[in-house]
Amino acid sequence: MDRIDARSAAKFAAARTACEAMGWGYRVVGQVDPVRMANVRWLVGYRHPRHGADEELVTRLLALFSVPSPRVAQAALLGDPVAVLPTLFHLFWLGLLTANLSRPLSDATLVSQAEAR
Repeated sequence: MDRIDARSAAKFAAARTACEAMGWGYRVVGQVDPVRMANVRWLVGYRHPRHGADEELVTRLLALFSVPSPRVAQAALLGDPVAVLPTLFHLFWLGLLTANLSRPLSDATLVSQAEAR
């Protein structure tokens, strides 16, 4: 972070103070890992609430991934992955499910419930 000028550093400090006052975390990030960014760009396509509209499927997915498990194999237990995976990706977007996003998402990516915050 040695490339931050004094004016920007002051703005970042003010933002940190405001975030901390709200109980939020704050950090200044340099270049984002390209794999993580690609995964987030993929998941942003599933942010719309329609992907979480099937409450029964949401409940079943959360239960299914209470233990880290391979993404597609587990999703297939609930039906056709083409129908189930959009809801799974929506739960990623909401932060209810998690995986290592610093590696490319694959069929074998281990998915689990996010820890309670």
